[in-house]
Amino acid sequence: MFFVDVLSRFFHVSTAITLVGGSLFSLLILIPAAKQLADYDHQTFAEAIRARWKMVVHAGIAVLLVTGFYNYIRAMPLHKGDGIYHALIGTKILIALVVFFIASALVGRSPALQSIRDRRVLWLRILVALSLVIVALSAVAKVRGVS
Repeated sequence: MFFVDVLSRFFHVSTAITLVGGSLFSLLILIPAAKQLADYDHQTFAEAIRARWKMVVHAGIAVLLVTGFYNYIRAMPLHKGDGIYHALIGTKILIALVVFFIASALVGRSPALQSIRDRRVLWLRILVALSLVIVALSAVAKVRGVS
């Protein structure tokens, strides 16, 4: 099981790095730089980016759900009766579901969620902030050890 545990953690962390890093890149570099393009070029470029990033986001969410569930199940016996650990991880999971929704809304095409895409920068800031909260919660849960 050690090999599977290592692979699961590796894929979980590397996927989170990819998604959070891609979101930070979009927020801090890509969106400001793309504003300099002419409207037609900007729309064409934005659609090409959205289509490619959508595949990464959806695959990443799937990987995070599968590996996160596996990692949690594997950690349960070590944290039996550890209320603080379960509170940290439970909060992390709930925030992650919100992040998954925002990320999906930003790359999606649903007319019902167009208002989120219309305020892309605001929602990307919220997504990044929540993602950093998840990273902090994960760090605390991991470093505090077993109680």
